[in-house]
Amino acid sequence: MSRIGHTFSQLKSQGRKALIPFITAGDPAPANTVPLMHALVAGGADILELGVPFSDPMADGPTIQRASERALKHGVGLRDVLGMVSEFRQTNAATPVVLMGYANPIEAMGWDDFCAAAAAAGVDGVLTVDYPPEESGEFAGKCAAAGLDNIYLLAPTTSAARVAAVATHARGFIYYVSLKGVTGAATIDMTEVARRLPEIHAATGLPVGVGFGIRDAETARQVAAVADAVVIGSRIVQEIEASTPETMLDNVKTFVAGVRAALDN
Repeated sequence: MSRIGHTFSQLKSQGRKALIPFITAGDPAPANTVPLMHALVAGGADILELGVPFSDPMADGPTIQRASERALKHGVGLRDVLGMVSEFRQTNAATPVVLMGYANPIEAMGWDDFCAAAAAAGVDGVLTVDYPPEESGEFAGKCAAAGLDNIYLLAPTTSAARVAAVATHARGFIYYVSLKGVTGAATIDMTEVARRLPEIHAATGLPVGVGFGIRDAETARQVAAVADAVVIGSRIVQEIEASTPETMLDNVKTFVAGVRAALDN
């Protein structure tokens, strides 16, 4: 069982839901990433989602676009991100790490080299926004051979037939995008989420996480009532933007801890 699977299994046995915070690697500077990862864990994160900076992040709204721009100004690339995961693993061997990004950096590196390097660094899962199941069969096979969980997105517009197709390819967990739009773009429609999640659960034995549009502890608590995991990204990146270097770690940890408390209560 992968680290991701083990984490979800443990949480289920405890009657708890997974908290998955997102940050962009290299934002606001490369030296901040590993300390931020540890701060997220200290605040109560169960799985970390680490964004790979990219120049054209089509699924991301202005907040995460700015984070990618800041990281790219420092020259942070995919190999640098893997180095950050490797550094994180020196003192944390338990918390799963998922890379979220786009196909171009992976293809530039090469599938075989990427899978081998990611596994060696301690990456557990890969969510590649622009690799739909129809076009990523070979890549998914290489991920599986390297012990990496390939994670797919579902949207409010995804048909039942496509949900079933994605469920046959996904590993680790399925990520349900709660709204029609980019990250941080709108307020989550809880009625729609509550309607779709049972359909998705019926199609897969994998846990289902919900992200996009979750901005506070109360919304996270509502989502956790129907989902197995809550993913929060833009709101945490905003916390990083608004902080000074001296207050950043404490502010991020405090915010995540508030969400964790809401989920557990």
